[in-house]
Amino acid sequence: MTQYLITFNDEWVQEHTDDQLRDKAAAARAVIEEMQAQDVLIYTHGGLDRSTAVCSVVAADGQPVFTDGPYVETKEHLGGFCAIEVTDDDAARYWAGRLATALDWPQEVHRFRGTGHERRPRADRTDSADPAALSSDGA
Repeated sequence: MTQYLITFNDEWVQEHTDDQLRDKAAAARAVIEEMQAQDVLIYTHGGLDRSTAVCSVVAADGQPVFTDGPYVETKEHLGGFCAIEVTDDDAARYWAGRLATALDWPQEVHRFRGTGHERRPRADRTDSADPAALSSDGA
């Protein structure tokens, strides 16, 4: 099985009323529930836009330099995403098409190369916000 990322940029979405957004959310939830039922959904979230950017960070002289808000040069912002695991590109296209149709805004599909890193089981993770408590690989 291959993992894919289905995304949309906030700029691709036209203005909607609150009622329209509620209708879109209900339509998307139906697709997401179908993904869950078919055990292809890894994770999804659609609550991103320019206002949700906490900071951007660059490296300078081997040290992180943080700036509040989004990266200044960015013209587009991720609006939401869905990570899925399916058999092939055609299956990923199918789910992206379902979301595009339900939401009536464009979706983009990316295939992850190779295997990624999975979250450690809860018993092995620390609940501390202290960066020193994290393992050396940052997981």
